[in-house]
Amino acid sequence: MKFKKPRTHEHSKRTDSRVKNTGRRDAAPQAAPKGGRPRREAPAAYREREAEPTSGVVCGKNPVLETLRSGRTVNKVIAAAGQEPGFLRQVRELCRQQGVPFLQQERAQMDAAWPNHRGVVALTAPFDYVGIDDILANAAQKGEPPLVVVLAGVEDPHNLGAVLRTVEGIGAHGVIIARHGAAPLNETAAQVAAGAAEYVPVARVANIANALEELKSNGLWVCGTRMEKASVLWDADMTGPLALVMGSEGKGLPPVVAAKCDFFVRIPQRGHITSYNVSVSCGMVLAEILRQRMVKAK
Repeated sequence: MKFKKPRTHEHSKRTDSRVKNTGRRDAAPQAAPKGGRPRREAPAAYREREAEPTSGVVCGKNPVLETLRSGRTVNKVIAAAGQEPGFLRQVRELCRQQGVPFLQQERAQMDAAWPNHRGVVALTAPFDYVGIDDILANAAQKGEPPLVVVLAGVEDPHNLGAVLRTVEGIGAHGVIIARHGAAPLNETAAQVAAGAAEYVPVARVANIANALEELKSNGLWVCGTRMEKASVLWDADMTGPLALVMGSEGKGLPPVVAAKCDFFVRIPQRGHITSYNVSVSCGMVLAEILRQRMVKAK
């Protein structure tokens, strides 16, 4: 996945009105020094692109169709016998247009080879992780203020897949995950994402805290999510360049990551359960961000 070189975002633009940890919209965080926060180069170890590929098997009707439509390299598509004729015509035509071999096999054969095939599989080139600069370039290419989702300690690939699906639908520009102790972009995540993994740039970094510093040096505000000492979601101005940081369900944001946040938001609750699933929380916050940006654009 290639993008143009990102635009430079002057850090002085981060002097927009923002909330403090417990304030309202009209309470801004501590102002940056005159002239804006000095740009800092992130350590080279955290700027390197992650080269490790992920699984090259995509299962299920919608994921396979979106994989073919996305332009990703597909080596072969295999469908189980007895599929719906309309689906078979659709996938055959996409394969024909792209010169991708298409085969049909008995369901028992596919069950043995791919137990989770769900009727059809695409054998693809592996997913490639991108760099943080690629995510920023994605926003610059669209002429939009960057919106990046950062997952700090999310270990379940199902949650990662659900986040990717929401990120693509909302129109955020990319996701950052940790290289160690976090869910990778694997076959399970791609299946849950239902095709969104083909369109969302994902960066995998050695250190989330250092990645947040790199985002700050490119003009982004960092918004953390937690229940204590945080403003109600809709009281925060999130229309500018923003990195939204989501922690794990059990532990929340690690202290070293929370220390990098400029402000915090919380989702109000009235029920007895003390927290939402991380992918659900991410979807609710992203929906509010999209609402604010659409209102501002009118």
